[in-house]
Amino acid sequence: MRATFNQWLHGFLPQPLPTAKRERLRAVIGACAGLFVTALATHMLAPQLAAYLIAPMGASAVLLFCVPGSPLAQPWAVVGGNTISALVGVACFHLVPDVLLAAPLAGCLAIGAMFALRCLHPPGGAVALTTVLGGHAVIEAGWTFALSPVAVNSLLIVAAALLYNNLTGRRYPHAPHAADRNVHATGDPTPNARLGITEDDLEAALVRYGEVLDVSRDDLLAIVDDARQRALQRHFKERTCGELMSTRIVFVSPRDTLEHARELLLRHRLQSLPVLDASRHLRGVLAQEDVLRQVGWGARLRQLVPAAALRVQDAMQQRVVALGVDAPLAQLVPLLSDRGYHQVAITGRDGAMVGLVSRSDLVAALCEQRLDTAA
Repeated sequence: MRATFNQWLHGFLPQPLPTAKRERLRAVIGACAGLFVTALATHMLAPQLAAYLIAPMGASAVLLFCVPGSPLAQPWAVVGGNTISALVGVACFHLVPDVLLAAPLAGCLAIGAMFALRCLHPPGGAVALTTVLGGHAVIEAGWTFALSPVAVNSLLIVAAALLYNNLTGRRYPHAPHAADRNVHATGDPTPNARLGITEDDLEAALVRYGEVLDVSRDDLLAIVDDARQRALQRHFKERTCGELMSTRIVFVSPRDTLEHARELLLRHRLQSLPVLDASRHLRGVLAQEDVLRQVGWGARLRQLVPAAALRVQDAMQQRVVALGVDAPLAQLVPLLSDRGYHQVAITGRDGAMVGLVSRSDLVAALCEQRLDTAA
């Protein structure tokens, strides 16, 4: 009982904020700039207003510049939440003569309206109270108070956040992450999606949790995936790609013929070949399908392009994936499973290729780790 009480008391302590100093400075400067631009632009657009900023804009600035990825900070949440809450506040002010009753009624009805219209924005509750308690300025403005200054302020601070967040490297509006698609175009989920936590799993957990979370579903799934990657790295006991790689590399140069590349693929039973220049730097990759595709065109244009003239550089893919020798082994898993690569090039500190890790290498490492764990 005492332990439970102590745990309850511990909940009142401030929780640590895992935010870098640079990010804090970025947010502080953004809030200052956003509020200044909003006030200045409102003054220019509506000079007749007695106040160019309403107090809840300070709370909106916290969300827009400190947590721009929050669902509560997206454009419709800010503009819709504040404006609708102002309309609710004006209605309560005119319909309920007792301010003591009108203020809390405006707050709760504004929250209900924001839930219904999918624009939940915490400062909207303050907007509703400000409207009821605003005094003569709000009385004189009437219903137009929701348009100016509330809607005007909201639109301007969203525009400022749109510009500032994107210039400082933050996605805003916070569009969902693109889902990983099966590279083989079969419609099946990727292996990690089939075996790991899926969007349906996350959705069911959130429904069971039953509370509003200040983080989007795709961001939450990305955080879970990152945590899973770190757990996988710990599972591999910090082993690196350099420990697993094969150093005897079968490769081709850009000027080699496709016929020579085809012979190497068949002789060594490989799915692809790295394309290296004279200094062993990676210039591309030649896969079996690249050879088949180019040979197919060569067969159709045999009179125009002799088969012997087809070179590796004519068929290779220049988009390649490579990891350094010190890269954790766990980074190989999504590349070789979800993204469809048959092998990953390993480069040294000078950028030259020093080895390869294939799917079979990774399977062997997984089996070895499994046996060690069982033992």
